[in-house]
Parts: sequence; C-alpha cells; structure tokens
Amino acid sequence: MHWIALQPTPEAAAAEATLSDATTAWAWWALQFTPLVARVEDALLLEVSASARLFGGAPALRDQFLKPDWAPALVQSAQGATSLIAFGRLQCATQGRASVDSVPADALPLSTLVAARAHLPTLARLGLSTWGQLRALPRGGLVRRFGSGLLDALDCAYGQRAEVYPWLTLPDVFDAPLELLSSVESAPALLFGARRLLAQLLVWLRARQRGVLALELLWELDARRSNALHVDAHHQGGSQGRLELRTAQPTQDMGHLARLLAEQLARVTLPAPVLYLRLRSLQTQVLAGESVSLLPEDMRHGDSLHQLLERLSARLGPARVRRLHLHADHRPEHMQHWGAAIDVATKSGAAHAYSTRAAGQMDEGNASRGALCPTWLLATPLRLDVHRGCPHYQGPLTLLAGPQRLEAGWLEGAAALRDYYVAHSATAGLVWVYCDRLGPPGTQAPATTRKTGCWYLHGLFA
Repeated sequence: MHWIALQPTPEAAAAEATLSDATTAWAWWALQFTPLVARVEDALLLEVSASARLFGGAPALRDQFLKPDWAPALVQSAQGATSLIAFGRLQCATQGRASVDSVPADALPLSTLVAARAHLPTLARLGLSTWGQLRALPRGGLVRRFGSGLLDALDCAYGQRAEVYPWLTLPDVFDAPLELLSSVESAPALLFGARRLLAQLLVWLRARQRGVLALELLWELDARRSNALHVDAHHQGGSQGRLELRTAQPTQDMGHLARLLAEQLARVTLPAPVLYLRLRSLQTQVLAGESVSLLPEDMRHGDSLHQLLERLSARLGPARVRRLHLHADHRPEHMQHWGAAIDVATKSGAAHAYSTRAAGQMDEGNASRGALCPTWLLATPLRLDVHRGCPHYQGPLTLLAGPQRLEAGWLEGAAALRDYYVAHSATAGLVWVYCDRLGPPGTQAPATTRKTGCWYLHGLFA
C-alpha cells in the first residue's frame, strides 16, 4: 500500500475559487490519478498502489500530480505506507518541518494522530509525546483508560487493521458557482470567469470519461439595482440571466466552447452588473475512444466541420447558416429541404442511418433507380403540351426508359401517382418527365386526361 496525503495551501484556496472550497477542487483533480480518494479534515488521502504502475511508479505519479508549472503545485504533500502515517507526516509539513517523508512513524507527534487529540493533556502528563511511546504501553491498560478507538487507530496506522474510508465520487451533474472578484458590467467580460468554470468542467469530464453536449451559463445581477432591470431574450426576469450552449458532438474541447461562449456573450446586453456566475451541464454523453495516427500527415489540424458550423452559427445566427436536411419521403421534391446547420447536425446520425437504409432498400427493389435520377431537379414541375399522346418540350420527346411508378403522399392529402420516364429531346438532350395519372392537384381530371395523363418536366440531365 502506498498513500499520498495532500493539503491545499492558502494560495491554492485563493487560486481555486470555482467550487465551495479548494479541497473539493483538488479532490476532483486527484480522481484523475486514482479512484481511492478520501477527505480527512482539510486534507486528501490518496491510495495509489493500484494505479502507480500506469504512471511509471509512485514517484513519477507524484511528480506528475505536483508538476511545478501547474496550479496543483500549490499544495503540501507527504507519503506513507498507511493513510495515517501519510496524514501524520503531512501535519508535520504544515508545521514547517523539512523532509517529512523520512520521519519514522514512531517519531511522529501524538498531535498528528486524530484519535489521540482528545487525550493529549492526559498523555502529556504521562510523559508521552510520540506514536512509538504510546504504542509501547500495554494494550489492555490503554483500552481501559482511553477506550478502543485509540488502539484501533494505532493498529490502522501500523497496518495491523484495514483502513476504511467513504471514498469521494464525482457528482452526476456538473454544477459549479463562481463569485466574481468585482462586479462586471459588460457581458463579454464574463468570459474571464467562464473560462475558470470551463477548466473545472474539463476536470469533471475527464474523470467521468464523458463529453458535454449541452450546458448553461447563469449569472446573478446586483440586487441593489434590480429595480432598473428589464427583461430580454437572455433574462428570465428579476435578477438572473441565462445562456444555453449546445454542440453537435460530445466534446472536451474547452477552447471551442469558450469561442462559442464569446460569440454568444457578444450579443448580450447586461441590464445591471453581475456578481456571481454558475456553470451547469445539461446533457453529457460517454466519450468514445479515438484512434490517432502516428504519421504526422494523418494528424488533423484546425477545427472540424461541426465546430466550424457551430462557430458560424453562433456569430451569424442559426438562420443564416443552412444545409440540406434529408427527409423520409419518396417524392423527389420532398426528399430534402434546407434547415439550420446546427439543428441538422444534431440529427445527422439519424438522417445518415435513414439514408443508408433507404439506399439499401432502393438497390434491392430497383437496381436501376439511381441511374434514372437527374442531375438537376426543377423547383416546380413544368407542365408539358401533349399532342396525340406524345409529350413535347422544345419538340417531341422520345421515351427511352421507364415507367418508374411512384405512389406516395396519401396520408398528407397531397397524393402523387406518377410514372417517371427518361426522355430525349432533340434540342434539350436527356430530360426527366413524368405522367401524372391523377391530373392537376385540386382538379377533377376529365376522361380524356385520365386516359392520356398530364405530362410534366421534373428534371434535366447534365
């Protein structure tokens, strides 16, 4: 067993203001290295024997955890074979003693043993000041005089009894507040505090191996000026504001989220100064592993497509960044429509699954369907003249392939009963036409029309 005891310094408490106390923030950080993290008073106890090999041994793990150029270096630490030895040495370190890791357990002061603190005056009158002196007393007399708790603590300290702690776990939902050092009157200036909350969110996501899909940033306005507040799109009213952020794919890229927040905050007007921030996760997803190539030319640089679409949508507005959206309909004019890029991106997986299934069914039902689809589709079919049963478009048309029958739209009240053909025009080349056997919509086709049908031009082949 190998234990590491940690205790944040006052400087660390000032640097980590994202949670209610600095010790909780360090506990979240420690959970990246071992799942066995317990809190005793203001210190953290880490059992790292099971995960030390993963990081190259206990010394390498400790060095990585306490890397000097990282914020977690603002912490005092000590090591030991048991948690109580490590905790006792940590108490010596807080008192300014050097090389505490080399202090033998028998030489540790009794004040560093939590179970002995209630009996320190009595133990001092007996002339006892160290763990070794207390352990040398008869066990029976020690129990009769001080109870079994002190003896049990000694047994745990020297590895003769199992150490049991309520292990710390991460909350299911990330929810972190931040009190700003001064009131903020401009919405873009809130990004400075939001970055600190995003850094804490990254620790939470890494520990849970998840990516965020939706989060919200909330701010609390100065109540002293609440009578002058007005309600806008970003304020529920009163003294609170809210900004929701969604991504197309689960991500741990805090830089991308910070850029999206910057674009959104640039369009927010604060009716009063802000005193508090709060960041909360709305939707997360287990993050799938990704295989990274060892070849430099295969490594991706810059933003991905969905990150670019999200940044453009945040800057220009969702309605100004559009893309085609697949739609489950057999009528060519209803197979796709334009929609907001960020809305389509969130459903791209379902759309891709449908298109894959539809393509498979189409290939099984009619292998030549793909060859009959034109390059250009007219927004509105053009009705053709018919002479002696032959459709005309810049001259008579010669039917080359077909018919390909389509029957759809019955449930929507816009039924389509068509026979599609590939036709040839002497001047226009290959065209895509169909015969509507129901007649024009909203009309009752006469008997002659029902026999010959109404012909329409629906597409052109390049």
